[in-house]
Amino acid sequence: MKRIEDYFVPWIKGINMYISPHIELAWRNQNLHRMMSNENPNEPSEKVLEAINKYAKIANRYSDQGTLVRSKIAELNSMDGPENVMIGNGTSEIYDMMWRSFLQPGDELIQHTPCFGIYKLRCAVLGAKLVSVPMIYQGKELLFDTDAIIKAVTPKTKIIVICNPNNPTGNFMEEKDFRRIADLGIPFVVDEAYIEYDGYGRSMVKLIKEYENVLVTRTLSKAYGLAGLRFGYMLGNKDVVAQISATLIPWNVGTIPMWAALAALEDTEALEKRIKFNNAQIAYIERELNTISGMTLFHSYGNFILFDAKGTGKTGDEIVAYAQEKGIILRPQNKMYDSDGFFRITVGTEEENKIAVKVIKEFCAK
Repeated sequence: MKRIEDYFVPWIKGINMYISPHIELAWRNQNLHRMMSNENPNEPSEKVLEAINKYAKIANRYSDQGTLVRSKIAELNSMDGPENVMIGNGTSEIYDMMWRSFLQPGDELIQHTPCFGIYKLRCAVLGAKLVSVPMIYQGKELLFDTDAIIKAVTPKTKIIVICNPNNPTGNFMEEKDFRRIADLGIPFVVDEAYIEYDGYGRSMVKLIKEYENVLVTRTLSKAYGLAGLRFGYMLGNKDVVAQISATLIPWNVGTIPMWAALAALEDTEALEKRIKFNNAQIAYIERELNTISGMTLFHSYGNFILFDAKGTGKTGDEIVAYAQEKGIILRPQNKMYDSDGFFRITVGTEEENKIAVKVIKEFCAK
């Protein structure tokens, strides 16, 4: 008799459930300051809370397909209508649906690294091959390498994904480089999770009307501050969106997050307030920690900042460990570019940012 493991598809064998240790730690010890997961430190606006309360009272009913919120998203992005929009339980689910639509075992997905880990996770469960193209570490910058991305393309390449601004480096790729990749005709996903912090001037949504292979993803987890409600969306050519939407699990977005999302999208004043706060705090942290001799920081257009402490003689893990002793959770970063000095800070409250700056300065002065 066969054992149950013999029935698993071979490509998922050995893959473990994704667990985020720093988030688990934060929930176990809620006295720790959460400065590690690119969350928004500001609670949802009053209008969002009102929507949550209103629709919680009818949570006994199934949600609809989100035509109103999809229409609002289309309007905000100058798209024709809700048929250009697909919504999901966070962009993590959006990537799962896109990857399922284009990848099968043996196909290749190209990502630019360092980048968001979900691309790799959802690629692995489909038995596809991940092709990681490293950014160029030059001077005190991590630069996009479009030539290398294009060179990495093979007949098996079925998706190319770029985060813009990139997580964790915080910088943008130039429009001309997006066009060079889009011209290949391969499904091209642009992750704009942090675009609101810079405004929409550098968004690649404009390319959708020119290229049917371009898809743009966004989330309400960052600037809108709704990470715990799980709401993301994808923008694209209506025919492409319709086909990918065939992978949707019915009622994948619940009634409460759907209407909370609509309230958040309509509450432009609250969004502007959060953006203004974030960008002022980014400037403060960069100004303060730029004074540390040997510390390299990468200017960020998101709500996080990547650092390389190699020049200080400290490792990133040492800084993260010391910060935790002082009550702050920072984000460790794997060794890369022959440096073990990398770590990342998420913007917290004003008080948290002051504490983090003090702690990092204190440790690096030792």
